[in-house]
Amino acid sequence: MEKLMIEGGYPLEGTVHISGAKNSAVALIPAAILAESKVTIDGLPNISDVHLLRELLEEIGGAASLEEKTLTVHPEKMIPMPLPNGKVKKLRASYYLMGAMLGRFKKAVIGLPGGCNLGPRPIDQHIKGFEALGAKVTNEQGAIYLRADELKGARIYLDVVSVGATINIMLAAVRAKGRTIIENAAKEPEIIDVATLLSSMGAKIKGAGTDVIRIDGVDTLNGCSHSIIPDRIEAGTYMILGAAMGKEVVVDNVIPQHVESLIAKLREMGISIEANEDQVVIRGNEERKLKSVDVKTLVYPGFPTDLQQPFTSLLTNAEGTSIVTDTIYSARFKHIDELRRMGANVKVEGRSAIINGPAQLEGAKVKASDLRAGASLVVAGLMAKGVTEISGLEHIDRGYEELVEKLSTLGAKIWREGLDQEEIKELKSS
Repeated sequence: MEKLMIEGGYPLEGTVHISGAKNSAVALIPAAILAESKVTIDGLPNISDVHLLRELLEEIGGAASLEEKTLTVHPEKMIPMPLPNGKVKKLRASYYLMGAMLGRFKKAVIGLPGGCNLGPRPIDQHIKGFEALGAKVTNEQGAIYLRADELKGARIYLDVVSVGATINIMLAAVRAKGRTIIENAAKEPEIIDVATLLSSMGAKIKGAGTDVIRIDGVDTLNGCSHSIIPDRIEAGTYMILGAAMGKEVVVDNVIPQHVESLIAKLREMGISIEANEDQVVIRGNEERKLKSVDVKTLVYPGFPTDLQQPFTSLLTNAEGTSIVTDTIYSARFKHIDELRRMGANVKVEGRSAIINGPAQLEGAKVKASDLRAGASLVVAGLMAKGVTEISGLEHIDRGYEELVEKLSTLGAKIWREGLDQEEIKELKSS
């Protein structure tokens, strides 16, 4: 077990290359199950979630090799092997195996997913969609059992806008009989990415990226090659880091329209940003005087909930009072106690965090409770005076490829260290 060490106060300068989108990768890899021949996905990020999903494909009989950033999947010999426990418990996105296996095999047994603990994130909309398509869904001993004699297209209205449910229903519906219409669908770029892969396989999908998606089912899907989109959340994290500590930071391999809401808020704070075709350039001012702003997370194209935590860290350095409201996940404020340890003046009221700044953060021993909380502590550590020690590094590794290497190239003083026995014992008891 390791911890992340950051000596704060060093300015960042240079170019950082953004990896493939984690939130696409975790859906694209299960989607390969639906094909009858070889699927190749290029540009995948080197993160633990990708490796876990590759191993899960092998558990159900697929041959899956990952070289550099390219995953090659041979799904021909896959079988609907039950996956009630084990690796599926380690990541939230294992639920995409439900839609993919139901679509191909008309049955699946998948353990209830794990991943970051962000409060209630029910999969009731996923189940509603599966049942509308003709599946019987039961919860037996902590696993979801899905069975269908036949899947038939249906009109499905999502009660809440859900990326996971939208993608999962798409996966199940592409090989159903007849037309499926998903209303109140999520519009995130990752949904378009998954629809592009499925269309390359031979699926008939219209409307991905809008709130109404139409799918005409087909009998079989063929293999294909696909290149993943850049990770807008990783890009946004480095933009926030550039705003916090950058002289001039170039964020390369980004689609600027995917991060427009963040660009708008950073400019509102007084940050100079230049958006080009596939780059965003962040220029900090010498005095680093930032204006306070209010932020409310919303479904795409609104401000992403996945950037709320790192952005909150940035706001501790802004002049005045800022209010951050998360309308997506009620429990996404576990980083606040850790920021307080570092000297931040922040309090939580309901779904909002109220930040009074600027505060001079001080290095401290802190713990990442989830992926984006970890990113927020990295932002705080780079701004802080002294050395910050971040445990819970396994959360950060789920979503940020080569974080230490990328930040070191920009000039940060950041490194990994092993935990001693006392720290391991303390971590396990917390």
